[in-house]
Amino acid sequence: QVQLVESGGRWVQAGGSLRLSCAASGRTLSRDAMGWFRQAPGKEREFVAAISSSTGTTPYADNVKGRFTISRDNAKNTVYLQMNSLKPEDTAVYYCAAARSLLRATERDWYDYWGQGTQVTVSS
Repeated sequence: QVQLVESGGRWVQAGGSLRLSCAASGRTLSRDAMGWFRQAPGKEREFVAAISSSTGTTPYADNVKGRFTISRDNAKNTVYLQMNSLKPEDTAVYYCAAARSLLRATERDWYDYWGQGTQVTVSS
């Protein structure tokens, strides 16, 4: 089992920055890939970014590329999502997830462990 706890979400004005954290515990070595997804009201949960602890590979969704950066501190079992130049359309609940690899990194169903989510609200 892997437990994931997100933090860092809050209200921010457009153009601002936030850093989300996801603390992992349990059998974390069994999960090489960590990802961030988000879900806005009335919309599907969508892929944001992911990272592999073994290769450092970091795929991103096109709509966040250049603005968001995912990173991972393996010693702390924590994954971060640095979000810059935030837009109102970035408003969503952000979820951290874990998978055994990045093979299907953008697919929600590939991930088998999820956190409870943290709310990010960007006002114009």
